[in-house]
Amino acid sequence: MFEHFDTPQELFEYRLGSALSMEEDSLQMLGELEEAAHSSELKAMFRHHAGETRQQIENLQAVCSELGLSADLEPSQTTKGLAKEGSALIRKSGDNLVDSVAVAAALGTEHYEIAAYEALIAAAEGMGQTRVVDLLRANLAQEQHTSEELVAKAKQYAMAV
Repeated sequence: MFEHFDTPQELFEYRLGSALSMEEDSLQMLGELEEAAHSSELKAMFRHHAGETRQQIENLQAVCSELGLSADLEPSQTTKGLAKEGSALIRKSGDNLVDSVAVAAALGTEHYEIAAYEALIAAAEGMGQTRVVDLLRANLAQEQHTSEELVAKAKQYAMAV
């Protein structure tokens, strides 16, 4: 683990490790959200995104390989906090709101992941790492698509209340 960053490369490596941790945390959270959700459609959505998340982890591992780095996880306190908040809100919510809360929790994580990938892509472009940029953009595209699906689902639940 880095205690101090001296180069853009060190910062990129740390953020890459944090992104790996972020996706591992998200995978766990998606399982918990699927279990908590009442709607079979929502459960299927979380299951589908868990499959995409596994691919995103593979892409991040490929980025590490491309750069000759070990795939070390760096803690992602943000995703851990978002997951904890989502779980707490689900426990505090009536059955009629659980699906809405689960969607909001997933959406918060998606937006954090989008920001993380945008920062990694900008750094990789600056380093001239075309293959790395392609892998990161693939992850970003999936996150953006999932975000759009979740926003539509959030609107649907808001109208039902």
